[in-house]
Amino acid sequence: MSPTSTDNVKAHLGEAGGHLKQAASDAGSAIRNAAGVAGDELKIGRANVKGDLADSALAGIAAFEEGGAAAKEQVDALVDKGRDLIDSAADLIRERPIASFGVAFAAGFIIAKLARSSK
Repeated sequence: MSPTSTDNVKAHLGEAGGHLKQAASDAGSAIRNAAGVAGDELKIGRANVKGDLADSALAGIAAFEEGGAAAKEQVDALVDKGRDLIDSAADLIRERPIASFGVAFAAGFIIAKLARSSK
């Protein structure tokens, strides 16, 4: 006996159902795999972010340490300039003592007048 059209339809529908069942199974596997891969990528990304933050902290600490050294260099340079200024003033006073006394007296007189007038 040869299969009837109804039998052929049933067979094709059964085959289609089997393919749909396999497709659903494959989709579930794909989603599980994608979730696993996404989780792995998330772990890698988190590790990269932690590494970058650690590198940033180390660079900040190094900059802070160098900042202290740079500040010390600037203070040393200012102290040297102050010493040079004092030496220069001392040389000027030794070269012209009368003019230096006159300038100091005039400055004191002006400061005294300003102090009295503000009261």
